[in-house]
Amino acid sequence: MAKVRTPIGARIRRKRITAGLSQVALARALGISASYLNLIENNKRDIGGKLLLRIGERLGIDLEHLSGESEARTIAAIGELMAEPVMTGIEIGPAAIRDLVARFPEAATALARLHRAHADATVEIEVLRHRLKSDPLLSQLLHEILNRIAGIKSGAEILADIPDLTEAERARFIATINSEARDLVPATRNLVDYFDQAAARQRHVSPIREVDEAIIAHNNHFPALEQAAQDLRREVAVGGRLEEAALAAALEARFGIACRMLPASGVPPEDGGDALWFAETMARPARLFRMLRTYAAQAASSGLAGTAAPFDLSTDEAKALARRALSSYVAGAMMMPYDDFLSLAEERRYDVELLADLAGVSFEQAAHRLVTLRRKGHEGVPFGFLRTDRSGRLTKRFPLPGLTIPGFGHGCLLWPIYDAFAAGGVVRQVSVFPGGGRFLLLARAVSKQAASFREKPLVFSVMLACDIVHADRTVYGDGIDLGARPVEVGPSCAPCPRLNCSHRQEIPA
Repeated sequence: MAKVRTPIGARIRRKRITAGLSQVALARALGISASYLNLIENNKRDIGGKLLLRIGERLGIDLEHLSGESEARTIAAIGELMAEPVMTGIEIGPAAIRDLVARFPEAATALARLHRAHADATVEIEVLRHRLKSDPLLSQLLHEILNRIAGIKSGAEILADIPDLTEAERARFIATINSEARDLVPATRNLVDYFDQAAARQRHVSPIREVDEAIIAHNNHFPALEQAAQDLRREVAVGGRLEEAALAAALEARFGIACRMLPASGVPPEDGGDALWFAETMARPARLFRMLRTYAAQAASSGLAGTAAPFDLSTDEAKALARRALSSYVAGAMMMPYDDFLSLAEERRYDVELLADLAGVSFEQAAHRLVTLRRKGHEGVPFGFLRTDRSGRLTKRFPLPGLTIPGFGHGCLLWPIYDAFAAGGVVRQVSVFPGGGRFLLLARAVSKQAASFREKPLVFSVMLACDIVHADRTVYGDGIDLGARPVEVGPSCAPCPRLNCSHRQEIPA
């Protein structure tokens, strides 16, 4: 499958012409040949990370706008739409989709919105279909309504088709029809009331997924929480450093929450109340993170509520999960302040293991913080994030345009996230997804320390992904031939269009 490049070349050309620059002049300023710039403007060449930055700086284009993220999302959505069974027989290839987005962006956006509406409606239909099969009350109501409609239909057909009925017979059938019609009204009203009540108490398919989607919709970056993290760090930091003893004292003095250690043989209670329990084998970054999360939940309560308000979550469980997730966001921002951590990441070229060591955090904490560096005008490399357990079940995710990640279940067996469990360090791989997006994927297994010899360690694998155009900004792009044939991967087996993949484990949808 040909690579679907986001149509940013035309945007560069328009900006260049508006700025009154010739191709030769801009190419000279960028340090490339005019012929290479011509290929870029005609969407026939990918743009490396540093070159993309130089073009943005020279033409005064915002990097987010220049990178074509919105177009990439639209291209991916239309690609998913064309894979729907209802589109069978309609051949629109990747190049045609790209041209549609480039030439008719409003029409492309309309198609993408229709696809999202179709997907939402499909989920709702599946929920209703399951309810029709499994809910005895609904089945009873429908059965009653259908019986009464059948009675009305039968009486009406007799009146229409049999002309020689006596007046007494005709009156009897009319009375029966009237009776069934009168009884149909309350039965139908009961059905409507049932659906109204069911809708009021209907849960989202998954509260976790509902919260994930809300955070993803906000690009996993919350300026108000970044500011709150700065303010809270100043409250508890000693000489600019976060110390456990000082933080524990602040928790107890301000909120009456004591930090207590639990022997390895004990079972720690859940966080809450007047104590925060730690297993004695818990690593320092994990202890510090839990203390900061608890402090943020108490000290920044109103800010957390204000940030979560636009999420419009449907259940109390989802709201509680959102509060915990946003408290964790503040804790991570307190441990790794935005400006300092971004400067460190750029200086060390996003070496996650090195960043984790220098910041005194875990690999997963450092990787997750990199994903949140999305401040407009001061962004880091845009990373996608994924975490899986040993069974392959996805437990955390943050996608990117063109990086198709399922919302739940398992991922593609060819992702390096699964290879990392058997590797001793970071595994990296250049991959191409069905939509044509090329990404540098890097993964590493991380272990949650066991409380004792009798407990089996909890092991996850964490994967970061960035568009190949940013690979040269990271240490993980070194020594890899970025122009070589990439590994062809997919989202997961069922929706993957690579029908001849030897690793397929499910029948394609």
